[in-house]
Amino acid sequence: MTRRSRWAAALAVLLACGGSLVWQGSHRQVSLHQEAVTRDAWGRLVEVAPGRSADGWLPLSSDPETMPLEVSVLSAREAGRQAWLASGWLPDPADPRAGMVRTALADLHTLTAPTGTAPGAVLAGASPAWQYVWPRDASCVAVAFARTGHQHDALLTLLLLQDLQADDGSMQARYVPVGDGTVPDDRAPQEDGPGWAVWAAAAVIEEGMPSPRGVGDTGSGRGPAGPAGADGQQQVAELLTPLVVRSSGRLLDRLDPRTGLPRPSPDYWERPEEEVTLAIAATALMGLEAAADLHARGLVGEQAWRSAGVDPALLAPAAADLRARIGDAFGPRFPRHVGGRPDAAVTLLLPPFVDVPVPGADEARLRAQEAQRRPAGGVAPGAGWRNDGVSWTPQTALQAVAAAHNGRPQEAARWLDWLDAHRTAAGALPEKVLHDGDPAAVAPLGWTAALVLLATRAPAP
Repeated sequence: MTRRSRWAAALAVLLACGGSLVWQGSHRQVSLHQEAVTRDAWGRLVEVAPGRSADGWLPLSSDPETMPLEVSVLSAREAGRQAWLASGWLPDPADPRAGMVRTALADLHTLTAPTGTAPGAVLAGASPAWQYVWPRDASCVAVAFARTGHQHDALLTLLLLQDLQADDGSMQARYVPVGDGTVPDDRAPQEDGPGWAVWAAAAVIEEGMPSPRGVGDTGSGRGPAGPAGADGQQQVAELLTPLVVRSSGRLLDRLDPRTGLPRPSPDYWERPEEEVTLAIAATALMGLEAAADLHARGLVGEQAWRSAGVDPALLAPAAADLRARIGDAFGPRFPRHVGGRPDAAVTLLLPPFVDVPVPGADEARLRAQEAQRRPAGGVAPGAGWRNDGVSWTPQTALQAVAAAHNGRPQEAARWLDWLDAHRTAAGALPEKVLHDGDPAAVAPLGWTAALVLLATRAPAP
């Protein structure tokens, strides 16, 4: 390559990155773990062979003695999955993104409670390092289930988080999906978990009670509707009360009296932190505002709060104070750390994560996009993330969710179209997209699939 062509290539990359120079040699290469996943005749997760869709692949043995049985079981399993999809909301087939949305729903169903896991266990992904329950991911999946008419699955997902949660309200970074609280390593707790959990619980409570026969049966479909309205909401709230009150108590206990902000903790970056991050502050706000609303509406009774050592009268003022403190400390740029660089967590200061936008957060989100943009067109977790050319689909999907719920449908459509265009050949949403647009890492990723559904199910402006 001549010197002139090298400069031309560098300029092309520079322009694609919105002014942030990334040399070709610094672009990270990450393999795609699998095109998609499905379940075999015994309900176990298996990789879909390249070039085949999850619907069309049958993992049959070569033993003619067992093949007819496998075909029969797989046919019944596929019929059950189609019934599950049909039992809730589905996109209009004429919608150009209908294929992505339907596949996202089907993938969440596949990742939920495969053989060997507890009821309600939603795996982050099918690759070995992702076959765990992250409270953050599971909370988003629960809300996606609720918003698409699969309230049984939503409730089971949160009931498992409730069982896994410690008595002090803390949550581990991730759990082995057997339901006994086992963790795979010595990672520190991630204190965004309680905030995500209360936010998700409030959203699932809003949808009311599912059919009793559906509880415990994630594969049989939704069934007849359960009690609706206030009665149904009250019943779900009673089931999720331990999760709500323990998480709320944890959020209150972790507020630093000197700053009014939560104490530092790792967040979705999965790194130790010495300073409070915007994500920890934002998820604490999400949880406290949701808890205060549940208390104000009487959906969680006084005795339940006090039995958990929580004074419910503190919830609303604590939420209001935290909202003001976040604005004072992080505004108007809302970076990852006070005085630092932009972060995708600014999206959590907007609906649907809070009912009322934190003033200035949406403007900050829009201003920060170029600093986080990567060559293929998606965004990184933050401007301070390593400059390796990799777009991350969860953070890109968060932009779609924020735009869709805050009166920017055209922007939301652009992000969703980008995600649609960067699925695997089998249609799954991957975790990463490389500088050249190739999907990479684990596919499907449950968190991204859930966020795509939340963006798609946003109310019309």
